[in-house]
Amino acid sequence: MADTDRETDYKRVIANNITELRKSFPLTQAELAERLNYSDKAVSKWERGESIPDVITLKRIADLFGVSVDYLLASTHGERETGISFPQQRRRNRLIVTGLACMLAVFIATACFVALNIFTELPRLWLAFVYTVPVCAVICIVFNSLWGRGWFNFPLISVLMWSALASVYLTVGDYSAWQIFLIGVPGQIMILLWSGIRSHRKAPPREAPRDGE
Repeated sequence: MADTDRETDYKRVIANNITELRKSFPLTQAELAERLNYSDKAVSKWERGESIPDVITLKRIADLFGVSVDYLLASTHGERETGISFPQQRRRNRLIVTGLACMLAVFIATACFVALNIFTELPRLWLAFVYTVPVCAVICIVFNSLWGRGWFNFPLISVLMWSALASVYLTVGDYSAWQIFLIGVPGQIMILLWSGIRSHRKAPPREAPRDGE
């Protein structure tokens, strides 16, 4: 009876820790399941304490949220870990780094605008800021590919394509060149189709292993 109670306690502790980590990241059950290549039903069972992940999956969960396996097994955490601050801090740091990279692009565009405006008489120097938009889109795509959610790349790619077309259109300076935006129509359709293909690349999700297997 004591062993059964102890096992129930472990299930409850692991369930609470996975739930709190997932919500602090934040991820839905379906998104966490996709990253672990499990079904959302399996994640739901873990969080209800009906079953527990195997050791390998526990390690993958710990690595995903930047904690140790011991953290997932502990019912209480130290002061530094209270409130699940590390995953939130890591996510905020990544957003700050991405923002700094984009602001660097804006800074360079501003410096070029000021310098060229002082020392030259080139027309339409404001285009430097227009071209900053697709540059920032590229920066966001790169960092999101490294750290973020893969699906978010598709709207970023759309922003990149349309802002690049708008930049070329404004550079040409001829209103009759509006046909250039027609290029974006099949391009947008390709992006939508691509997003549908990528969402089915992973292997079929697995159910959570039964206790004792």
